[in-house]
This record gives sequence, C-alpha cells and structure tokens, in this order.
Amino acid sequence: MANKSEDEVLARVRASMGRRVIGIGMLVVLAFMVLYVAVATPPSLGWQLFLMAMGTIALMVANVMRSTTRNTLELTRTELRDNEGTVLVRLEDVTSIDRGAFAFKPSNGFLLRLKTPYPRAWRPGLWWRASRRIGVGGMTPMRETKYMAEMIAVMLAERDNT
Repeated sequence: MANKSEDEVLARVRASMGRRVIGIGMLVVLAFMVLYVAVATPPSLGWQLFLMAMGTIALMVANVMRSTTRNTLELTRTELRDNEGTVLVRLEDVTSIDRGAFAFKPSNGFLLRLKTPYPRAWRPGLWWRASRRIGVGGMTPMRETKYMAEMIAVMLAERDNT
C-alpha cells in the first residue's frame, strides 16, 4: 500500500472547454461535409464508399475525443495517471522530458522518454503513448502542462542527483 505522500496529487492537467468545443466541433463539421459530398454529389461507387467511411471514422474519433477529454491527468510522486486510474507511466521509468519547440510532442505539451516500452495507447486531445515515448497535451492549457512538465523535470533531477 502506497503511503499518503506518494499518492498526493502534485499537478493536474485537464482539457480546456474552449479547445474541446473547437476541436470536437471541427471534427464533426469535417465528418458532415465529407458525408454530404458522398451523398449529394456521389462520385464513383468506390469513392462514395471511401468518403462515407472517412466521415464515419471522423464522427467516431470526435466521440472518443469528447469522452477522453473529460478526464484529468494527475501527477503524483510515483506516477502520471488519469483520474480513472489508468497509469500512463511510473516516474521511475522516465529517462528524460522534452519540452522544446522542435520536439515531436502534442500542442502545448511535452514528451517523456522511457527506459522500458509501454503498450501503445491514445486518448485523443489529451495524451498518447507509443513504446518508449509518451506525449502529453493537445487540448490542454499551456500553463497547466508547463507546470506539470516543470514538476516532472524537478523530480527527475532530484532522482538523478541521489
């Protein structure tokens, strides 16, 4: 059982409402435009099926984004997790953090490099994980993600100095 100080939430990141509305709204508009083109001015049957599939996929991604951006990311002394209990990474597995302008990271976010590979996962608008990298950000406010990134950087520096 973890002691109370290890489970204390040091930083929280949640998607901002404005970014959620704009991001999800754009996907829904794109989906309806593609579906409208497929139905109103049908090209050949192959293209019509392709457009209908793309419109449907865009609606499905918008729905997933709607549900996942309701979550909050929480940083504790031992892990980065969401409010539903999904552990993104244990901090002992993080080797470095990249916040640079040219890093392959989500908008307003940061990239964590890991010692060991984790299973792939994606929560559109909030975070993604691919093997030894985790990207946090997207629809999140810069202030919150920057604070979380600074906290992680400090914890990594403290760990590496001991």
